[in-house]
Amino acid sequence: MARAATTSDAFNAVAEPKRREILTLLVVREHAVNEIVTAVRIDQPSVSKHLRVLREVGLVRMRCQGRQKFYQTNAEAIRPLHEWTATFERYWSHQLSRVKERAEAKMIRNLESGLNAKEKR
Repeated sequence: MARAATTSDAFNAVAEPKRREILTLLVVREHAVNEIVTAVRIDQPSVSKHLRVLREVGLVRMRCQGRQKFYQTNAEAIRPLHEWTATFERYWSHQLSRVKERAEAKMIRNLESGLNAKEKR
């Protein structure tokens, strides 16, 4: 089965780690392309390609100031990603609670067995 084009939707676009890195950078504030190049440590043509994909699916917005292009995230377009991942966040929160409960129970058992060993001496 052929893989969907990276520009078909936000989920395909963020499947690429460098694009996620760029989005993370742009969450804080708007950046010029040259700042993004420096931050993600890849060449300018590659950054431009990633930004084009992110822009085509609506995850970032671009504004021009003279010859410079500035990018920022489009929070509204990121909402579907957030809502989808929230399902898994609930799952992992539940799993982490169970791990914590088991670890605490084991620690109590270890403390109790240590106390019992001291009493037997």
